Amino acid sequence: MADLDRDGDVWILRMRDGENRFSQGFLDAFNEALDQVEAADGPRALVTTGERKFYSNGLDLDWLASIGGEAAGFLSGVHRLFGRLIGFPAPTVAAVNGHAFGDGAVLALAHDFAVMRQDRGYWCLPEADLGLQLTPDMLAVITAKIPARTAQEAILSGRRYGGPDAAAAGIVHHVAAEDEVVSRAVQIAAGLAAKDRATLTQHKRMLYADAIKACGA
Repeated sequence: MADLDRDGDVWILRMRDGENRFSQGFLDAFNEALDQVEAADGPRALVTTGERKFYSNGLDLDWLASIGGEAAGFLSGVHRLFGRLIGFPAPTVAAVNGHAFGDGAVLALAHDFAVMRQDRGYWCLPEADLGLQLTPDMLAVITAKIPARTAQEAILSGRRYGGPDAAAAGIVHHVAAEDEVVSRAVQIAAGLAAKDRATLTQHKRMLYADAIKACGA
């Protein structure tokens, strides 16, 4: 479901499960990769990306419906992952290579920085169209990471933002051509990898205290 490799001081987590929808297996693989990066010595940073036309299309709703009473515990685990990423003790950059919808869109926001493909793919919170309510945990991440006017529009309208529009709205920091999304993210991450780990972590905790607490991380 996920491969982890390294380019100098930058660890690259590649999600390789089609639409990269959230299931327990997806969640476990992502957390195991974070464990490995967190345990690494020396300078380090993390880049995450998907493949082909998907970064992550959010929850696997069919799988979620099949697990019955276990769904609440699984969703709590998803929220903890968001909180863990927000406060992760290393710089993080999302290389949004394609569609990022729902929880996949929130996953991208949970990183310190994001680079999005400029020509294809959308960042979107489609819950208003699907009849699904955002959780308070998701809302905490969204409002901590993007401007209030953008959050209002994205949540209430379900607008699909392409790369340039997402950058203009403050959702992502940079756009790049398809074949440069990951390399641009790695470049940004490499420039941050040597930052003091303790100071970086404390700054994140101060910047995003409410979101981290809401996510239970």
